[in-house]
Amino acid sequence: MRVVTKEITIQSRRRREVINITSHIEDFIKSSGIRNGIVLVFLPHATSALFANEDEPRIRRDYENLFERLVPVNGNYYHNDIDNNADAHLLSSIFKQFYVLPIVNGELIHGTWQEVFLAEFDGPRNRRVVLVALGE
Repeated sequence: MRVVTKEITIQSRRRREVINITSHIEDFIKSSGIRNGIVLVFLPHATSALFANEDEPRIRRDYENLFERLVPVNGNYYHNDIDNNADAHLLSSIFKQFYVLPIVNGELIHGTWQEVFLAEFDGPRNRRVVLVALGE
């Protein structure tokens, strides 16, 4: 079994933003030479997360509205005494920081309407995304 790793940087532009990173993952898989196995997508940050869904502009806005309804930016949070980003930490804990997806015949396997997104909760920032392909 082979293991190939790469770290990429994704730059967000707004405080809260939904960024499609699927093409970065697909490019990595192609360059890795792994034909069959899995890819781990890991986000080593406490104020952002990953999720998978359709890439359609209105659903992106719906997600951003959902984030605000779940955890308002201007809520009364204890952590804001230290940093003004408690909402970002709370949202990050609701979602996840990793995805594991299959690689079959050198291609990322995902649903027709399913893309991988980085959810930025405390931007703008540069976010590291660690990609690890395992397989043959």
